[in-house]
Amino acid sequence: MTNRADKPITLADVARRAGTSTAVVSYVINNGPRPVAAATRERVLAAAAELGYRPNRIARALRSRTTGVVGLVVADASNPYFGALARHIEQALDKRDRLTLVGNADYSADRQRHLVDRFLAAQVDALVIVSADGEDDVATRAEAAGVPAVYVHNGPPGGRAPVVAADNQNAVQEAVAHLRAHGHRHIAFLSGPHDTGPVGARRAAWHAAVADDPDAVLLRCDYSRAAADALARRLAGQGAMPQALITATDEQATGVLSGAWACDLPVPDRIAVISLDGTPESAHTAPALTVTRQPLQAMAEQAVSLLFGHASCSLVAHAPLVIRRSCGCDEG
Repeated sequence: MTNRADKPITLADVARRAGTSTAVVSYVINNGPRPVAAATRERVLAAAAELGYRPNRIARALRSRTTGVVGLVVADASNPYFGALARHIEQALDKRDRLTLVGNADYSADRQRHLVDRFLAAQVDALVIVSADGEDDVATRAEAAGVPAVYVHNGPPGGRAPVVAADNQNAVQEAVAHLRAHGHRHIAFLSGPHDTGPVGARRAAWHAAVADDPDAVLLRCDYSRAAADALARRLAGQGAMPQALITATDEQATGVLSGAWACDLPVPDRIAVISLDGTPESAHTAPALTVTRQPLQAMAEQAVSLLFGHASCSLVAHAPLVIRRSCGCDEG
């Protein structure tokens, strides 16, 4: 049944259709605070569906002093890793009937602070901060406003808000061990422009794992396919392309594959590659990337559970090695 756009359906309309009181309809719609008999609940839900009733979030917020909205700050929405992580966080919040308000920080600390302030002004119930560098503890702004916050992927040193991240150290150790099992003695690492956040932790873990190799090479470029492609072409032109390479991110790994292909350097025969993100797109490169897959869904679920008091500590989740073709193995 449809109704005129200028006459929204109310709880009273649903109550009349279901043959019950508005209080009972409210208990059903809001899952409490009092129980409702199963048959009555089904009758109310059927009436609401027939009438096209939609709960008024604004009215609910005025009654409960909550908005049902959670702010999500994403380090870089255009990066597939952060995009996939944001999708899992939104899904985890949706299971708890929370609406997600998303803001893109675009790797800018100033923009990250701006977004947090805007979300707090909008009276969000909680904040999820997917931070790239994590030097600025913006969660203190939420704490001052009495709003719970959690960091995902990375957090500031010494911050009080919980941080949900993957086990980068073991992931890098597995990648190094796997390449050595292929017979590679010199394993290079492609980091970002600076050693901050999880990339810095990954670089440090690589440095420790190859401490017995004085010829191990540290490479750097921006976190983009174009920058890594240009680096690979430059190394190929100089005859300096390593035989084995671990990249900090999938975006860099994809650029390396492109640059190597352009210079007729076959992967994995001339250069073996392992990446440390493991986004879904990494399975569809040529050749498919061997990766340490970040447990994005588990991280998202843990972060949301921490926000709403259903978990007692932060999670350091295992990032398993996923074998594909780029390291020299047969896929799978």
